[in-house]
Amino acid sequence: MKKNWLLGISLALVLAIVGLCGCATPAQVNLVTQEKGIWVTGEGEAMAVPDIATLRLGIAAQAATVAEAQSQATETMSKVMAALIDNGVAEEDIQTQYFSIRQVTKWDRETEEEVVIGYRVTNKVTAKIRVLDYESYTLDYKVGIIIDAVTEAGGDLTRIDGISFSVDDPSAYYEEARENAMADAQAKAEQLAELAGVTLGKPTYISEGISYPIYPRDYMYEMAGAAPETPISPGEVEISLTVQVAYAILG
Repeated sequence: MKKNWLLGISLALVLAIVGLCGCATPAQVNLVTQEKGIWVTGEGEAMAVPDIATLRLGIAAQAATVAEAQSQATETMSKVMAALIDNGVAEEDIQTQYFSIRQVTKWDRETEEEVVIGYRVTNKVTAKIRVLDYESYTLDYKVGIIIDAVTEAGGDLTRIDGISFSVDDPSAYYEEARENAMADAQAKAEQLAELAGVTLGKPTYISEGISYPIYPRDYMYEMAGAAPETPISPGEVEISLTVQVAYAILG
């Protein structure tokens, strides 16, 4: 009898819950909360003198047959690689980026179709040019020497697509940029607190934004065989980052 009584109560509770769920609108919980305080974004930068130049270069050989074009390309690229190494570029700093063998065609008006007139072999590499502590000349001077050596070695088959500059170890510059970003955030927060008539407290949240060095634009060489003593100017690179900071309001 007692078991039947308990079963009846349990069934009644279940029916009541089901009835409520069927009649009432499902509850919605808003998990979004407004953070208290003053939120600002600080920006900081540091200027750095580049110590690495990345030269994108290669050769392009064209001949009537694949074998002939490949032979010309191999011989010329070997000379270019030797010129790079002889002028202080480490082998591990030379990397193949592109290699292709393509048909060269032209439109034949009489037959109204594409006709193969030869084959082109293209081989491109990137070479990192570094200035070491014990070297007596500057990066721009070394880059100019290497460009001249490469164009002399490769002759009319030489192709130079561009140069970009960077910093090997930017950590010290990021530290400076970070300090500047935090100072910028502090100044902004203090002004906002003054305008709002409140007292600014300590930071309660700090987040560093993703940043990338801003490099000068590439120097492009559209024609093979640059003039002797090629002038190069690395300039400076900008190391920048942002920080998001939340400050407490004391009153």
